[in-house]
Amino acid sequence: MSVLQPVRGTHDLLPEEMRKHRVVTEAGREIAERYGYLEMSTPIFEFTDVFKRTLGDTSDIVTKEMYTFAIGDGDQITLRPENTASVVRAVMSNGLTQQLPLKFYYSGPMFRHERPQKGRQRQFHQIGVELFGVPDPSGDVEIIACGAHILDELGILSRTRLELNTLGTPDCRKAYRESLVTYFQDHKDRLSDDSRDRLDRNPLRILDSKNRGDQALVAEAPVFASFLSQESQDFFGAVKDGLEKLGIGYVLNPRLVRGLDYYCHTAFEFKTDELGAQDTVMGGGRYDYLMEMMGGPAMPGVGWAAGVERIALMASKKPVLRRPIAIVPIGDAASEVANRLAAELRRDGFAVDVAFSGNMKKRMRRADRINAVAAVLLGEDELAQESATLRDLGSGEQKLVPLASLKDQLGSFR
Repeated sequence: MSVLQPVRGTHDLLPEEMRKHRVVTEAGREIAERYGYLEMSTPIFEFTDVFKRTLGDTSDIVTKEMYTFAIGDGDQITLRPENTASVVRAVMSNGLTQQLPLKFYYSGPMFRHERPQKGRQRQFHQIGVELFGVPDPSGDVEIIACGAHILDELGILSRTRLELNTLGTPDCRKAYRESLVTYFQDHKDRLSDDSRDRLDRNPLRILDSKNRGDQALVAEAPVFASFLSQESQDFFGAVKDGLEKLGIGYVLNPRLVRGLDYYCHTAFEFKTDELGAQDTVMGGGRYDYLMEMMGGPAMPGVGWAAGVERIALMASKKPVLRRPIAIVPIGDAASEVANRLAAELRRDGFAVDVAFSGNMKKRMRRADRINAVAAVLLGEDELAQESATLRDLGSGEQKLVPLASLKDQLGSFR
């Protein structure tokens, strides 16, 4: 019988990799809380309309990548491919639209049926922040600053570049879209199949095509800056000025786009050269029309999401594994004392590992394997004296300690 394997595009997070993920998610949480963002969580599946309304019936995510299932009553549910729409749904369904501004941090798994790649599986993990109710550029600046701070805390900010663009207002985008369609229609025979499909559905997505032929055409395409209103220029200028005053460097990327109509004004990505084609570490922007599109009141929003797997591959901040105290009993009587002692020490905040079986040599090998900081040896001689031998596994020094004062003696190993 063959050994069962994980589903393609998923993998197990064993303890070492799990610790790296925790470094990312906990750094995100801790820094986000300094900015006033409170942690929340949404279900990993939603009614499919939550994503169809926001991502569009013709987007690649909806048509090719979502995991969608019919349930008994005829409704369809979808494993979340991203979390912004879920957070917006949560704001509406929990009646929070009158409590502005709202600031949320989240972490958790997302699901997309796409080709597995380095740093992106079909089940992948993200951290993210969302800010609702702040219509002016200061919200964009704070969101970007928070993301930069998290990347800096993890030791990777200096190995990324912040790419920045403006998507303007819907009127600007409409005029630009029409100009792009006219331009690409004239060169339709030179577009890739994917881009010809996008020309009818979402021409802005052609601008970030990875196809070399498409890229050559994009290089000569109309530039969005020519279509920006004064309002859009002023908004973008304020964002750039705010970042500069905080010492956050950026490069302008006029081809950085978002293909969905609810996005406006600021779009940004932190990118790296260390991960190959999957170069975006964190990305986000302003989405002032998303809640209204989902059936709620008009409400400004801005946020970002970041891939935990990609950040974990780069992070220089290493997980710190708490070193336990190993209790090593020999004999049935000693095992009873060991279990009681372990329970007391754990209640007092110590990490404790009890060796279950084997002779003294085998149990001490286990203490070394788990990187224990100290060992408490309990044998017949120790029990007879109501004591334990306490061995410092760093220095090798050991001493006999009365059980009554053992906790105090262990204080330096906490």
